[in-house]
Amino acid sequence: QVQVVESGGVLVQAGGSLTLSCTASGLKFDDYAMGWFRQAPGKEREGVSCINWSGGETYYADSVKGRFTISRDNAKNILYLQMNILVPEDTAMYYCAIGWIQRGVVCPKDRSSYNSWGQGTQVTVSS
Repeated sequence: QVQVVESGGVLVQAGGSLTLSCTASGLKFDDYAMGWFRQAPGKEREGVSCINWSGGETYYADSVKGRFTISRDNAKNILYLQMNILVPEDTAMYYCAIGWIQRGVVCPKDRSSYNSWGQGTQVTVSS
């Protein structure tokens, strides 16, 4: 059974930094792309960043480009999201997800390409 668990969400001041982590078990971690999504109250869940199986291909939403960095440690089955220069608009529940395509060249940007999700970790940025 695949399990996905996010951690690291806290209350942080604007301009601050934070690193989210996501551990996955029950699968061959390095076969799959991974993604970070977020959902603010009253809004749709949106893609933030993704990384392909090897870590060689990444994607960032325009709203976080230059501020967030996604990475993965395939030896430890951990996905990271380093978040810098946080702004109140980054406040959301952050979700980690596992793509269902094995060893794709690029990581998928759409939610429908991910089939295992964590419960989320709350990030709150105060102004």
